Amino acid sequence: MTYVFYAFVTIATVLTMEFVAWFAHKYIMHGFLWSWHEDHHKPHHEKDGFFEKNDLFFLVFAIPSAISYIIGSSTSHLWLFFVGVGISIYGLIYFLIHDVYIHQRFKWFRQLDNKYSRAILRAHGAHHAVQTKEDCESFGLLAVEKKYYGKRVRKKKELITES
Repeated sequence: MTYVFYAFVTIATVLTMEFVAWFAHKYIMHGFLWSWHEDHHKPHHEKDGFFEKNDLFFLVFAIPSAISYIIGSSTSHLWLFFVGVGISIYGLIYFLIHDVYIHQRFKWFRQLDNKYSRAILRAHGAHHAVQTKEDCESFGLLAVEKKYYGKRVRKKKELITES
């Protein structure tokens, strides 16, 4: 029973982290910490080096995970340890999808080809279509709105010039 509880805590934390990441992205990254996130909307890896100020958010999310590991393993609240595990798992998923797959910061896998992976790319592309703090959409990563699952819609102007 204990293992089932800890597995539940871990999975619940991973799922909750999608909402936490959405909230942080919309209200913190596009809010009072825009100065850290802005360079992510204006990529410059080739010119200015590999890292962005936006990468500081890795530390922001690592802190509650580390605190959960420490408190959970050094007190009778072992369940907190598994909260830390859940945050870490979400962080790994986020890194693999956002930094490796979407932004190709590492060339580990180039193109996944299924409806879900294409929807993630479309949603993220719609988010990055705006390079300012305001008027962005699609702040989540894993939970993708239905409108991004459809076929790619081309503008009428493109269809007319191709005819």
